[in-house]
Amino acid sequence: MLAAPLFAATVPRAEHPQPQFVRDHWLSLNGEWQFSFNTPKYDRKIVVPYCPESKLSGIADTAFHPVVWYRRSISVPWKTGRTMLRFGAVDYRAKVWVNDKMAGEHEGGNVPFAFDVTALLKPTGNVITLRAEDPPTDRSIPRGKQYWEPKSKSIFYTRTTGIWQPVWLEEVGEAHLKTVRATPHADGTVELEPVIEGASDGLEFTATLADGTAAVKNVLKPANPHWWSVEDPFLYDVTYELRRGGVVVDRVKSYFGLRTVEVKNGRVNINGKPIYLKMVLDQGYWPESILTPPTDEAIQYDIRMTKAMGFNGARKHQKLEDPRFLYWADKMGLLVSSEMANAYVFTPEYVARFTREWIEAMERDYSHPSVIMWVPINESWGMPNPKDPRQVEHLRAMYALAKSLDASRPVIDNDGWEHADQTDLFAIHDYTGKGEDLYARYKDVKAGTPGAKIPKNHKEALLPGYAYNGTPIYLSEFGGVAWILPGSLVPSDAWGYQGVEKSPEAVLARLHGIYEAIAKLPFAGICYTQLTDVEQEINGLMSYDRKMKYKAEDIKALNDLLQ
Repeated sequence: MLAAPLFAATVPRAEHPQPQFVRDHWLSLNGEWQFSFNTPKYDRKIVVPYCPESKLSGIADTAFHPVVWYRRSISVPWKTGRTMLRFGAVDYRAKVWVNDKMAGEHEGGNVPFAFDVTALLKPTGNVITLRAEDPPTDRSIPRGKQYWEPKSKSIFYTRTTGIWQPVWLEEVGEAHLKTVRATPHADGTVELEPVIEGASDGLEFTATLADGTAAVKNVLKPANPHWWSVEDPFLYDVTYELRRGGVVVDRVKSYFGLRTVEVKNGRVNINGKPIYLKMVLDQGYWPESILTPPTDEAIQYDIRMTKAMGFNGARKHQKLEDPRFLYWADKMGLLVSSEMANAYVFTPEYVARFTREWIEAMERDYSHPSVIMWVPINESWGMPNPKDPRQVEHLRAMYALAKSLDASRPVIDNDGWEHADQTDLFAIHDYTGKGEDLYARYKDVKAGTPGAKIPKNHKEALLPGYAYNGTPIYLSEFGGVAWILPGSLVPSDAWGYQGVEKSPEAVLARLHGIYEAIAKLPFAGICYTQLTDVEQEINGLMSYDRKMKYKAEDIKALNDLLQ
Protein backbone atom coordinates (compact mmCIF):
# COMPACT_ATOMS: atom_id res chain seq x y z
CA MET A 1 0.00 0.00 0.00
CA LEU A 2 1.05 3.62 -0.45
CA ALA A 3 3.11 4.80 2.47
CA ALA A 4 1.19 7.95 3.43
CA PRO A 5 -2.27 9.53 3.26
CA LEU A 6 -2.89 12.01 0.47
CA PHE A 7 -2.90 15.02 2.80
CA ALA A 8 -0.18 14.17 5.28
CA ALA A 9 0.58 17.78 6.23
CA THR A 10 -1.10 21.18 6.40
CA VAL A 11 1.27 22.39 3.69
CA PRO A 12 1.45 19.80 0.90
CA ARG A 13 4.89 18.80 -0.32
CA ALA A 14 6.40 20.86 2.49
CA GLU A 15 9.95 19.44 2.17
CA HIS A 16 12.68 21.57 0.61
CA PRO A 17 12.10 21.40 -3.17
CA GLN A 18 15.83 21.40 -4.08
CA PRO A 19 17.55 19.30 -1.38
CA GLN A 20 20.89 19.51 -3.18
CA PHE A 21 20.90 23.31 -2.77
CA VAL A 22 19.51 24.39 0.60
CA ARG A 23 19.77 27.75 2.34
CA ASP A 24 18.81 28.35 5.97
CA HIS A 25 16.06 30.85 5.23
CA TRP A 26 13.31 29.69 2.90
CA LEU A 27 9.52 29.53 2.96
CA SER A 28 7.21 27.11 1.16
CA LEU A 29 4.38 28.75 -0.77
CA ASN A 30 2.62 25.47 -1.40
CA GLY A 31 -0.98 25.26 -0.26
CA GLU A 32 -4.10 27.22 -1.07
CA TRP A 33 -4.00 29.92 -3.77
CA GLN A 34 -6.79 31.87 -5.44
CA PHE A 35 -7.34 30.59 -8.96
CA SER A 36 -9.37 31.04 -12.14
CA PHE A 37 -9.51 29.84 -15.71
CA ASN A 38 -9.04 32.23 -18.64
CA THR A 39 -9.43 35.60 -16.85
CA PRO A 40 -8.18 36.93 -13.47
CA LYS A 41 -11.48 36.78 -11.63
CA TYR A 42 -10.19 34.34 -8.97
CA ASP A 43 -13.48 32.55 -8.39
CA ARG A 44 -11.89 29.29 -7.26
CA LYS A 45 -9.26 27.99 -4.89
CA ILE A 46 -6.48 25.58 -5.82
CA VAL A 47 -3.97 23.56 -3.81
CA VAL A 48 -0.45 24.20 -5.15
CA PRO A 49 1.71 22.44 -6.40
CA TYR A 50 -0.98 20.22 -7.92
CA CYS A 51 -2.22 21.12 -11.41
CA PRO A 52 -5.91 21.99 -11.95
CA GLU A 53 -6.48 18.76 -13.89
CA SER A 54 -5.61 16.72 -10.79
CA LYS A 55 -7.78 15.61 -7.88
CA LEU A 56 -5.36 16.84 -5.24
CA SER A 57 -5.63 20.38 -6.59
CA GLY A 58 -9.27 20.44 -5.47
CA ILE A 59 -10.41 21.24 -9.03
CA ALA A 60 -9.98 18.11 -11.23
CA ASP A 61 -11.04 19.81 -14.46
CA THR A 62 -9.46 18.11 -17.49
CA ALA A 63 -11.11 20.30 -20.15
CA PHE A 64 -9.03 22.59 -22.36
CA HIS A 65 -8.11 25.77 -20.48
CA PRO A 66 -5.19 27.44 -22.29
CA VAL A 67 -4.81 30.24 -19.71
CA VAL A 68 -4.91 29.99 -15.91
CA TRP A 69 -4.41 32.60 -13.18
CA TYR A 70 -3.05 32.26 -9.63
CA ARG A 71 -2.88 34.74 -6.75
CA ARG A 72 -1.91 34.66 -3.09
CA SER A 73 -0.75 36.94 -0.31
CA ILE A 74 2.66 36.42 1.25
CA SER A 75 4.57 37.59 4.28
CA VAL A 76 8.36 37.56 4.06
CA PRO A 77 9.80 36.45 7.43
CA TRP A 78 13.32 37.88 6.98
CA LYS A 79 14.31 41.53 6.99
CA THR A 80 17.79 41.40 5.42
CA GLY A 81 19.33 40.00 2.28
CA ARG A 82 17.55 39.59 -1.03
CA THR A 83 14.39 37.57 -1.67
CA MET A 84 14.14 35.11 -4.53
CA LEU A 85 10.75 33.81 -5.68
CA ARG A 86 11.29 30.29 -7.03
CA PHE A 87 9.10 27.99 -9.12
CA GLY A 88 9.95 24.32 -9.60
CA ALA A 89 8.05 24.17 -12.90
CA VAL A 90 5.12 25.92 -14.56
CA ASP A 91 3.61 24.57 -17.77
CA TYR A 92 4.19 26.29 -20.18
CA ARG A 93 4.62 30.11 -20.35
CA ALA A 94 4.57 32.04 -17.08
CA LYS A 95 4.31 35.74 -16.26
CA VAL A 96 4.71 36.77 -12.63
CA TRP A 97 3.81 40.00 -10.85
CA VAL A 98 4.48 41.06 -7.26
CA ASN A 99 2.23 43.82 -5.99
CA ASP A 100 1.02 44.38 -9.56
CA LYS A 101 4.56 45.02 -10.82
CA MET A 102 6.16 42.67 -13.32
CA ALA A 103 8.71 40.34 -11.71
CA GLY A 104 9.54 38.42 -14.89
CA GLU A 105 8.47 35.77 -17.35
CA HIS A 106 9.66 32.31 -18.34
CA GLU A 107 8.97 29.80 -21.10
CA GLY A 108 9.50 26.07 -20.58
CA GLY A 109 7.18 23.73 -18.73
CA ASN A 110 9.70 21.28 -17.28
CA VAL A 111 12.41 23.39 -15.66
CA PRO A 112 12.75 25.76 -12.69
CA PHE A 113 13.01 29.54 -12.75
CA ALA A 114 13.36 32.34 -10.22
CA PHE A 115 13.05 36.09 -9.90
CA ASP A 116 14.70 38.51 -7.49
CA VAL A 117 11.63 40.29 -6.09
CA THR A 118 13.34 42.31 -3.36
CA ALA A 119 12.65 45.68 -4.95
CA LEU A 120 8.97 44.84 -5.47
CA LEU A 121 8.19 43.92 -1.86
CA LYS A 122 6.39 46.10 0.69
CA PRO A 123 6.73 45.82 4.47
CA THR A 124 3.29 44.11 4.58
CA GLY A 125 0.43 43.13 2.29
CA ASN A 126 2.42 41.53 -0.54
CA VAL A 127 0.56 39.73 -3.34
CA ILE A 128 1.95 37.34 -5.97
CA THR A 129 0.09 36.94 -9.26
CA LEU A 130 0.93 34.36 -11.92
CA ARG A 131 -0.52 33.89 -15.38
CA ALA A 132 0.29 30.59 -17.12
CA GLU A 133 -0.45 29.90 -20.76
CA ASP A 134 -0.32 26.32 -22.09
CA PRO A 135 -1.82 25.93 -25.59
CA PRO A 136 -3.05 22.32 -25.39
CA THR A 137 -2.95 21.56 -29.12
CA ASP A 138 0.47 23.09 -29.90
CA ARG A 139 2.57 20.03 -30.68
CA SER A 140 5.77 22.03 -31.08
CA ILE A 141 5.87 22.50 -27.29
CA PRO A 142 8.02 19.92 -25.41
CA ARG A 143 5.18 18.26 -23.50
CA GLY A 144 6.16 14.59 -23.18
CA LYS A 145 3.15 12.27 -22.80
CA GLN A 146 0.58 15.05 -22.32
CA TYR A 147 -2.09 14.53 -24.97
CA TRP A 148 -3.20 17.28 -27.33
CA GLU A 149 -6.69 15.77 -27.71
CA PRO A 150 -9.51 16.25 -25.16
CA LYS A 151 -9.31 12.70 -23.73
CA SER A 152 -6.25 10.59 -23.02
CA LYS A 153 -5.69 7.72 -25.42
CA SER A 154 -3.18 4.95 -26.14
CA ILE A 155 0.29 6.05 -24.92
CA PHE A 156 -0.80 9.65 -24.21
CA TYR A 157 -2.27 10.87 -20.94
CA THR A 158 -4.02 13.71 -19.13
CA ARG A 159 -2.43 17.13 -19.57
CA THR A 160 -0.81 19.29 -16.89
CA THR A 161 -1.44 23.04 -16.92
CA GLY A 162 0.17 25.77 -14.84
CA ILE A 163 2.04 25.22 -11.56
CA TRP A 164 2.94 21.56 -11.05
CA GLN A 165 6.05 21.70 -8.86
CA PRO A 166 6.63 23.53 -5.57
CA VAL A 167 6.81 27.30 -5.15
CA TRP A 168 8.97 28.91 -2.47
CA LEU A 169 10.73 32.05 -1.25
CA GLU A 170 14.41 32.08 -0.36
CA GLU A 171 16.76 34.60 1.21
CA VAL A 172 20.09 35.08 -0.58
CA GLY A 173 23.00 37.50 -0.35
CA GLU A 174 23.66 40.46 -2.66
CA ALA A 175 26.13 38.13 -4.33
CA HIS A 176 25.04 34.51 -4.21
CA LEU A 177 25.56 31.10 -5.74
CA LYS A 178 23.25 30.22 -8.63
CA THR A 179 24.58 26.67 -8.87
CA VAL A 180 27.69 24.58 -8.24
CA ARG A 181 28.57 21.82 -10.68
CA ALA A 182 30.22 18.87 -8.90
CA THR A 183 32.17 16.49 -11.16
CA PRO A 184 33.71 13.38 -9.55
CA HIS A 185 36.87 11.90 -11.07
CA ALA A 186 38.39 8.43 -10.98
CA ASP A 187 41.19 9.59 -8.66
CA GLY A 188 38.65 10.32 -5.91
CA THR A 189 38.63 14.08 -6.36
CA VAL A 190 35.61 16.26 -7.04
CA GLU A 191 35.91 19.31 -9.28
CA LEU A 192 33.62 22.21 -8.32
CA GLU A 193 32.43 24.88 -10.75
CA PRO A 194 30.47 27.65 -9.00
CA VAL A 195 28.21 30.00 -10.93
CA ILE A 196 27.76 33.30 -9.07
CA GLU A 197 24.99 35.87 -9.43
CA GLY A 198 26.00 39.44 -8.64
CA ALA A 199 29.70 38.58 -8.76
CA SER A 200 32.19 41.33 -7.92
CA ASP A 201 35.83 41.67 -6.95
CA GLY A 202 36.88 40.33 -3.59
CA LEU A 203 34.57 37.30 -3.46
CA GLU A 204 36.00 33.99 -2.34
CA PHE A 205 34.27 30.62 -2.95
CA THR A 206 34.85 27.88 -0.37
CA ALA A 207 33.65 24.30 -0.05
CA THR A 208 33.96 22.28 3.14
CA LEU A 209 33.01 18.68 3.93
CA ALA A 210 31.37 17.69 7.21
CA ASP A 211 34.73 16.41 8.53
CA GLY A 212 36.38 19.78 7.88
CA THR A 213 38.12 18.89 4.62
CA ALA A 214 38.29 22.04 2.52
CA ALA A 215 38.54 22.46 -1.25
CA VAL A 216 41.84 23.59 -2.71
CA LYS A 217 41.48 25.60 -5.91
CA ASN A 218 37.87 24.37 -6.22
CA VAL A 219 38.86 20.71 -5.92
CA LEU A 220 37.78 18.51 -3.01
CA LYS A 221 39.72 15.38 -2.14
CA PRO A 222 37.98 13.32 0.55
CA ALA A 223 40.26 11.15 2.68
CA ASN A 224 39.76 7.44 1.99
CA PRO A 225 37.23 8.00 -0.82
CA HIS A 226 33.88 6.31 -0.24
CA TRP A 227 32.32 5.61 -3.62
CA TRP A 228 28.60 5.91 -4.37
CA SER A 229 26.87 2.85 -5.82
CA VAL A 230 23.47 1.19 -6.02
CA GLU A 231 24.47 -1.15 -3.20
CA ASP A 232 26.16 1.54 -1.09
CA PRO A 233 24.74 4.98 -1.93
CA PHE A 234 27.11 6.99 0.23
CA LEU A 235 26.77 10.77 0.03
CA TYR A 236 29.16 13.48 1.20
CA ASP A 237 27.58 16.51 2.87
CA VAL A 238 29.25 19.73 1.75
CA THR A 239 28.80 23.41 2.60
CA TYR A 240 29.44 26.01 -0.08
CA GLU A 241 30.11 29.61 0.93
CA LEU A 242 30.82 32.94 -0.68
CA ARG A 243 32.95 35.20 1.49
CA ARG A 244 34.17 38.76 1.23
CA GLY A 245 36.95 39.79 3.59
CA GLY A 246 36.31 36.67 5.65
CA VAL A 247 32.60 37.49 6.09
CA VAL A 248 30.10 34.94 4.75
CA VAL A 249 27.71 36.58 2.27
CA ASP A 250 26.03 33.37 1.04
CA ARG A 251 25.89 29.80 2.35
CA VAL A 252 24.40 26.69 0.73
CA LYS A 253 24.18 23.17 2.12
CA SER A 254 24.57 20.47 -0.50
CA TYR A 255 25.86 16.96 -1.10
CA PHE A 256 27.53 14.90 -3.80
CA GLY A 257 28.36 11.27 -4.50
CA LEU A 258 31.70 9.93 -5.66
CA ARG A 259 30.61 8.11 -8.82
CA THR A 260 32.12 7.79 -12.26
CA VAL A 261 30.35 6.37 -15.31
CA GLU A 262 31.73 5.40 -18.68
CA VAL A 263 31.05 3.04 -21.56
CA LYS A 264 33.94 0.60 -21.91
CA ASN A 265 34.48 -2.90 -23.31
CA GLY A 266 30.86 -3.27 -24.35
CA ARG A 267 29.35 -2.40 -20.97
CA VAL A 268 28.44 0.56 -18.81
CA ASN A 269 31.01 0.91 -16.05
CA ILE A 270 30.23 2.47 -12.67
CA ASN A 271 33.33 3.40 -10.68
CA GLY A 272 35.43 1.40 -13.14
CA LYS A 273 33.42 -1.81 -12.78
CA PRO A 274 31.02 -3.20 -15.43
CA ILE A 275 27.35 -3.25 -14.54
CA TYR A 276 24.40 -4.80 -16.38
CA LEU A 277 21.71 -2.15 -16.62
CA LYS A 278 18.43 -3.49 -15.22
CA MET A 279 16.15 -0.50 -15.71
CA VAL A 280 12.41 -0.12 -15.53
CA LEU A 281 10.41 2.40 -17.55
CA ASP A 282 8.98 4.86 -15.04
CA GLN A 283 6.62 7.50 -16.41
CA GLY A 284 6.07 9.28 -13.11
CA TYR A 285 2.28 9.65 -13.24
CA TRP A 286 -0.11 9.27 -10.28
CA PRO A 287 -3.92 8.91 -10.41
CA GLU A 288 -4.56 11.66 -7.86
CA SER A 289 -1.86 14.15 -8.94
CA ILE A 290 -0.85 13.31 -12.55
CA LEU A 291 2.79 14.46 -13.09
CA THR A 292 3.29 15.83 -9.56
CA PRO A 293 4.35 13.28 -6.94
CA PRO A 294 1.54 13.37 -4.35
CA THR A 295 3.88 13.07 -1.36
CA ASP A 296 7.54 12.58 -0.59
CA GLU A 297 6.65 9.15 0.76
CA ALA A 298 5.12 8.22 -2.61
CA ILE A 299 8.46 8.88 -4.31
CA GLN A 300 10.29 6.69 -1.81
CA TYR A 301 7.72 3.92 -2.22
CA ASP A 302 8.22 3.75 -6.00
CA ILE A 303 12.01 3.58 -5.61
CA ARG A 304 11.79 0.99 -2.85
CA MET A 305 9.54 -1.28 -4.93
CA THR A 306 11.71 -0.80 -8.02
CA LYS A 307 14.71 -2.11 -6.10
CA ALA A 308 12.71 -4.90 -4.44
CA MET A 309 11.91 -6.24 -7.91
CA GLY A 310 15.60 -6.48 -8.76
CA PHE A 311 15.94 -3.41 -10.96
CA ASN A 312 18.97 -1.20 -10.42
CA GLY A 313 17.64 1.84 -12.25
CA ALA A 314 14.73 3.75 -13.73
CA ARG A 315 14.40 5.19 -17.19
CA LYS A 316 12.37 8.33 -16.44
CA HIS A 317 10.33 8.41 -19.62
CA GLN A 318 9.32 11.64 -21.34
CA LYS A 319 9.53 13.54 -18.08
CA LEU A 320 12.12 15.64 -16.33
CA GLU A 321 11.43 14.27 -12.88
CA ASP A 322 10.88 16.21 -9.67
CA PRO A 323 14.23 17.02 -7.98
CA ARG A 324 13.09 15.19 -4.86
CA PHE A 325 12.87 11.98 -6.88
CA LEU A 326 16.53 12.44 -7.82
CA TYR A 327 17.34 13.20 -4.17
CA TRP A 328 15.81 9.92 -3.06
CA ALA A 329 17.46 8.06 -5.95
CA ASP A 330 20.76 9.50 -4.70
CA LYS A 331 20.04 8.47 -1.09
CA MET A 332 18.49 5.06 -1.77
CA GLY A 333 20.78 3.97 -4.58
CA LEU A 334 18.96 3.96 -7.92
CA LEU A 335 20.46 4.66 -11.34
CA VAL A 336 18.51 7.16 -13.44
CA SER A 337 18.35 7.68 -17.18
CA SER A 338 17.30 11.32 -17.56
CA GLU A 339 15.11 11.93 -20.60
CA MET A 340 13.76 15.22 -21.85
CA ALA A 341 10.05 15.63 -22.52
CA ASN A 342 9.75 15.80 -26.31
CA ALA A 343 7.55 17.64 -28.77
CA TYR A 344 5.94 15.98 -31.79
CA VAL A 345 6.49 18.25 -34.80
CA PHE A 346 9.61 19.81 -36.24
CA THR A 347 9.65 23.58 -36.72
CA PRO A 348 12.30 26.24 -36.16
CA GLU A 349 10.31 27.36 -33.11
CA TYR A 350 10.39 23.81 -31.74
CA VAL A 351 14.18 23.66 -32.16
CA ALA A 352 14.63 26.90 -30.22
CA ARG A 353 12.21 25.85 -27.47
CA PHE A 354 13.67 22.40 -27.08
CA THR A 355 17.30 23.52 -27.09
CA ARG A 356 16.77 26.19 -24.42
CA GLU A 357 14.89 23.83 -22.14
CA TRP A 358 17.31 20.92 -22.60
CA ILE A 359 20.20 23.17 -21.52
CA GLU A 360 18.26 24.23 -18.40
CA ALA A 361 17.36 20.61 -17.62
CA MET A 362 20.98 19.46 -17.73
CA GLU A 363 22.05 22.40 -15.59
CA ARG A 364 19.46 21.53 -12.94
CA ASP A 365 20.44 17.88 -12.57
CA TYR A 366 24.15 17.85 -13.39
CA SER A 367 25.41 17.06 -9.86
CA HIS A 368 23.16 14.11 -8.99
CA PRO A 369 25.18 10.87 -8.72
CA SER A 370 22.10 8.81 -9.57
CA VAL A 371 21.86 10.37 -13.06
CA ILE A 372 24.13 8.22 -15.24
CA MET A 373 22.99 9.14 -18.76
CA TRP A 374 21.22 11.81 -20.78
CA VAL A 375 18.57 11.14 -23.42
CA PRO A 376 17.47 14.21 -25.39
CA ILE A 377 15.18 12.45 -27.90
CA ASN A 378 12.97 9.34 -27.81
CA GLU A 379 11.79 7.47 -30.92
CA SER A 380 12.39 10.43 -33.24
CA TRP A 381 9.70 12.51 -31.52
CA GLY A 382 9.98 16.09 -32.72
CA MET A 383 11.93 14.96 -35.80
CA PRO A 384 9.54 12.59 -37.58
CA ASN A 385 11.04 12.79 -41.09
CA PRO A 386 14.40 10.96 -41.33
CA LYS A 387 14.83 12.21 -44.91
CA ASP A 388 14.85 15.87 -43.85
CA PRO A 389 18.52 16.87 -43.39
CA ARG A 390 17.53 19.59 -40.90
CA GLN A 391 15.94 17.04 -38.62
CA VAL A 392 18.93 14.71 -38.84
CA GLU A 393 21.28 17.56 -38.01
CA HIS A 394 19.04 18.52 -35.08
CA LEU A 395 19.42 15.00 -33.69
CA ARG A 396 23.18 15.12 -34.09
CA ALA A 397 23.28 18.61 -32.60
CA MET A 398 21.40 17.57 -29.46
CA TYR A 399 23.88 14.76 -28.85
CA ALA A 400 26.82 17.13 -29.38
CA LEU A 401 25.21 19.79 -27.18
CA ALA A 402 24.77 17.32 -24.34
CA LYS A 403 28.39 16.16 -24.62
CA SER A 404 29.59 19.76 -24.67
CA LEU A 405 27.69 20.46 -21.43
CA ASP A 406 28.68 17.20 -19.73
CA ALA A 407 31.62 15.05 -20.76
CA SER A 408 31.25 12.83 -17.68
CA ARG A 409 28.17 10.83 -18.74
CA PRO A 410 27.07 8.80 -21.77
CA VAL A 411 24.41 10.24 -24.07
CA ILE A 412 21.87 8.37 -26.21
CA ASP A 413 21.08 10.35 -29.33
CA ASN A 414 17.69 8.80 -30.17
CA ASP A 415 16.31 6.20 -27.80
CA GLY A 416 14.63 3.39 -29.72
CA TRP A 417 15.61 3.58 -33.38
CA GLU A 418 16.87 5.80 -36.24
CA HIS A 419 20.27 6.41 -34.67
CA ALA A 420 22.97 8.49 -36.29
CA ASP A 421 26.66 7.65 -35.81
CA GLN A 422 26.99 9.59 -32.56
CA THR A 423 25.52 7.70 -29.62
CA ASP A 424 27.23 6.19 -26.59
CA LEU A 425 24.67 3.41 -26.19
CA PHE A 426 22.75 1.87 -29.08
CA ALA A 427 19.27 1.85 -27.58
CA ILE A 428 16.59 -0.28 -29.26
CA HIS A 429 12.90 -0.86 -28.55
CA ASP A 430 11.49 -4.31 -29.25
CA TYR A 431 8.19 -5.68 -27.94
CA THR A 432 8.54 -9.14 -29.47
CA GLY A 433 6.15 -11.25 -27.41
CA LYS A 434 7.93 -14.60 -27.28
CA GLY A 435 11.40 -15.37 -26.05
CA GLU A 436 12.26 -17.69 -28.93
CA ASP A 437 11.33 -15.02 -31.46
CA LEU A 438 13.39 -12.37 -29.66
CA TYR A 439 16.38 -14.71 -29.54
CA ALA A 440 16.08 -15.54 -33.24
CA ARG A 441 15.97 -11.85 -34.13
CA TYR A 442 19.20 -10.87 -32.34
CA LYS A 443 21.31 -14.02 -31.92
CA ASP A 444 23.51 -13.22 -34.92
CA VAL A 445 23.98 -9.52 -34.15
CA LYS A 446 27.68 -8.75 -33.71
CA ALA A 447 27.48 -6.29 -30.85
CA GLY A 448 30.55 -4.08 -30.63
CA THR A 449 31.44 -4.50 -34.31
CA PRO A 450 31.11 -1.23 -36.24
CA GLY A 451 28.98 -1.66 -39.34
CA ALA A 452 27.19 -4.76 -38.06
CA LYS A 453 23.57 -5.11 -39.16
CA ILE A 454 20.92 -4.29 -36.57
CA PRO A 455 17.43 -5.69 -37.25
CA LYS A 456 14.57 -3.35 -38.02
CA ASN A 457 11.81 -3.18 -35.44
CA HIS A 458 8.85 -0.94 -36.25
CA LYS A 459 11.35 1.53 -37.75
CA GLU A 460 14.89 1.21 -39.02
CA ALA A 461 17.55 1.05 -36.34
CA LEU A 462 19.66 3.60 -38.22
CA LEU A 463 19.01 6.75 -40.17
CA PRO A 464 19.54 6.51 -43.94
CA GLY A 465 23.24 6.61 -44.76
CA TYR A 466 24.44 5.82 -41.23
CA ALA A 467 26.03 2.64 -39.87
CA TYR A 468 26.13 1.04 -36.44
CA ASN A 469 29.04 2.60 -34.54
CA GLY A 470 29.89 -0.41 -32.38
CA THR A 471 28.60 0.94 -29.07
CA PRO A 472 26.94 -1.43 -26.55
CA ILE A 473 23.41 -2.49 -27.46
CA TYR A 474 20.83 -1.58 -24.83
CA LEU A 475 17.31 -3.05 -25.03
CA SER A 476 15.74 0.09 -23.61
CA GLU A 477 12.10 -0.95 -24.11
CA PHE A 478 10.70 -4.48 -24.08
CA GLY A 479 8.05 -6.56 -22.36
CA GLY A 480 4.78 -4.71 -21.97
CA VAL A 481 2.94 -7.88 -20.94
CA ALA A 482 -0.33 -6.77 -19.35
CA TRP A 483 -2.73 -8.10 -16.76
CA ILE A 484 -5.57 -6.32 -14.96
CA LEU A 485 -5.36 -6.63 -11.20
CA PRO A 486 -8.82 -7.55 -9.89
CA GLY A 487 -10.50 -4.52 -8.39
CA SER A 488 -8.33 -2.06 -10.32
CA LEU A 489 -10.11 0.94 -11.76
CA VAL A 490 -9.18 0.77 -15.44
CA PRO A 491 -11.02 2.39 -18.38
CA SER A 492 -12.83 0.42 -21.05
CA ASP A 493 -10.06 1.15 -23.57
CA ALA A 494 -7.35 -0.42 -21.39
CA TRP A 495 -4.60 -2.06 -23.43
CA GLY A 496 -1.13 -3.62 -23.29
CA TYR A 497 1.65 -3.95 -25.85
CA GLN A 498 1.27 -7.75 -25.87
CA GLY A 499 -2.45 -7.89 -25.28
CA VAL A 500 -3.93 -8.65 -21.87
CA GLU A 501 -3.22 -11.99 -20.20
CA LYS A 502 -5.84 -13.78 -18.10
CA SER A 503 -3.70 -14.50 -15.04
CA PRO A 504 -0.49 -13.40 -13.33
CA GLU A 505 0.90 -16.90 -13.89
CA ALA A 506 0.49 -16.46 -17.65
CA VAL A 507 2.34 -13.14 -17.50
CA LEU A 508 5.23 -14.59 -15.50
CA ALA A 509 5.51 -17.56 -17.85
CA ARG A 510 5.83 -15.27 -20.87
CA LEU A 511 8.29 -13.04 -19.09
CA HIS A 512 10.41 -15.99 -18.07
CA GLY A 513 10.78 -16.99 -21.71
CA ILE A 514 11.67 -13.44 -22.75
CA TYR A 515 14.20 -13.00 -19.94
CA GLU A 516 15.83 -16.36 -20.69
CA ALA A 517 16.28 -15.24 -24.30
CA ILE A 518 17.75 -11.89 -23.24
CA ALA A 519 20.25 -13.65 -20.97
CA LYS A 520 21.73 -15.32 -24.06
CA LEU A 521 21.82 -12.19 -26.20
CA PRO A 522 24.61 -9.59 -26.53
CA PHE A 523 22.87 -6.77 -24.65
CA ALA A 524 24.55 -4.44 -22.14
CA GLY A 525 21.28 -3.79 -20.36
CA ILE A 526 17.49 -3.76 -20.47
CA CYS A 527 14.58 -1.52 -19.58
CA TYR A 528 11.28 -3.24 -18.85
CA THR A 529 8.00 -1.55 -19.78
CA GLN A 530 6.85 -0.57 -17.19
CA LEU A 531 6.74 0.16 -13.44
CA THR A 532 3.07 1.09 -13.13
CA ASP A 533 -0.09 1.24 -15.17
CA VAL A 534 -0.82 4.76 -16.41
CA GLU A 535 -4.47 5.56 -17.09
CA GLN A 536 -5.49 3.26 -19.99
CA GLU A 537 -2.01 1.76 -20.49
CA ILE A 538 -1.88 -1.30 -18.23
CA ASN A 539 1.61 -2.71 -18.86
CA GLY A 540 2.60 -2.02 -15.25
CA LEU A 541 4.17 -4.34 -12.71
CA MET A 542 2.01 -2.32 -10.32
CA SER A 543 -1.47 -0.94 -10.83
CA TYR A 544 -1.90 2.81 -11.29
CA ASP A 545 -2.65 3.19 -7.56
CA ARG A 546 0.58 1.28 -6.75
CA LYS A 547 -0.71 -2.15 -5.80
CA MET A 548 1.71 -4.95 -6.71
CA LYS A 549 0.39 -7.24 -9.47
CA TYR A 550 3.04 -9.89 -8.89
CA LYS A 551 5.29 -10.91 -6.03
CA ALA A 552 8.36 -8.71 -5.97
CA GLU A 553 10.58 -11.76 -5.51
CA ASP A 554 9.21 -13.32 -8.71
CA ILE A 555 10.21 -10.26 -10.76
CA LYS A 556 13.56 -10.14 -8.97
CA ALA A 557 14.19 -13.76 -9.94
CA LEU A 558 13.77 -12.78 -13.59
CA ASN A 559 16.17 -9.86 -13.25
CA ASP A 560 18.66 -12.11 -11.48
CA LEU A 561 18.97 -14.08 -14.75
CA LEU A 562 20.78 -11.10 -16.27
CA GLN A 563 24.45 -10.57 -15.42
